[in-house]
Amino acid sequence: MRTLNRGFTMVELIVVIIILGILAAVALPRFTNMQRDGRVAKLNAARGAVQSATALIHGAAMARQGAVQPACPGAGFGGNPPAVNAAGNGNLCTENGRVQVALLYPAATLAGVVASAGIVQVAGTPTAAQLATDGYAAAVAGGAIAVRVTGGPDPTQCQFTYAPPAALGQAPTISAATVTGC
Repeated sequence: MRTLNRGFTMVELIVVIIILGILAAVALPRFTNMQRDGRVAKLNAARGAVQSATALIHGAAMARQGAVQPACPGAGFGGNPPAVNAAGNGNLCTENGRVQVALLYPAATLAGVVASAGIVQVAGTPTAAQLATDGYAAAVAGGAIAVRVTGGPDPTQCQFTYAPPAALGQAPTISAATVTGC
């Protein structure tokens, strides 16, 4: 007795290819949106870290203003960092190293707000290269600093800004996150 081996017909193959094409067309945009959603979440997490660090550094600066600070390991001071002076400016020692302070809040610099927030896991002040390795960038302009998440179509539209207080007794401004370029 002979058995017939039959394969798929041309119509069956075309139907399967069409179905796979439709699935790919639906899945690809969802994958792209997940990458965007990840960048937006990363930006919001960094913004939250800056808000928290700002409050913590402000409290520590007020408590240590004019006082001798503990030794700051790895900060390059060879002992105690300069104290926060009566004008609210100076440096604070944290677990990760030195944080630059201006008007009792983190300064709008890499050594200030970015170092205090710990968005890059390095001891001390992160460099631009270390930020880039972790998918961030920072731009200082007009006394404020913009923290950006890179990897999207326009990192300048995937950012928030931190502007230090204008005077002692005022609070800094942390903008809403701009996510159109994420």
